[in-house]
Amino acid sequence: MEQRLDHQAIAPEGMRSLGGVYMYVRKSGLPHELVDLVYLRVSQINGCAYCVSSHSRDLLKAGVPTGTLLMLTTWREAGSVFSARERAALQWAESLTQVSQTHAPDADYEALCEQFTERERVDLTLAIGLINAFNRLAIGFRKTPEAVSPA
Repeated sequence: MEQRLDHQAIAPEGMRSLGGVYMYVRKSGLPHELVDLVYLRVSQINGCAYCVSSHSRDLLKAGVPTGTLLMLTTWREAGSVFSARERAALQWAESLTQVSQTHAPDADYEALCEQFTERERVDLTLAIGLINAFNRLAIGFRKTPEAVSPA
């Protein structure tokens, strides 16, 4: 698959703006590993090869066990692999990523409220919106994953 265009070169100011949101989330106090798990799960749902590759590498570099990454798509059945806080974040991420189908149900929000402060809920929701935007840019313009070399 060939890249359609280089959105970073064509709209650098827009990409810097998204980068500003990324840096805000990074400095928000949410654990980086948690945010990266959310980024990876959302990217899996959206089928974004570029972001799956990128966030998998980030998590491996951070020392997250390979087995944990392999269980991410089945986190509900993974038992104690994921903490209650991670499960609440992953459920919220899935709910918002598929919002046209889920409509962000109260049960998902209530689970989020049990694990996160109001500020953390906003910051996590910003992170979820951000990765969905990055996924749409990478998928729409066919950004090739770094782990994959062109044929």
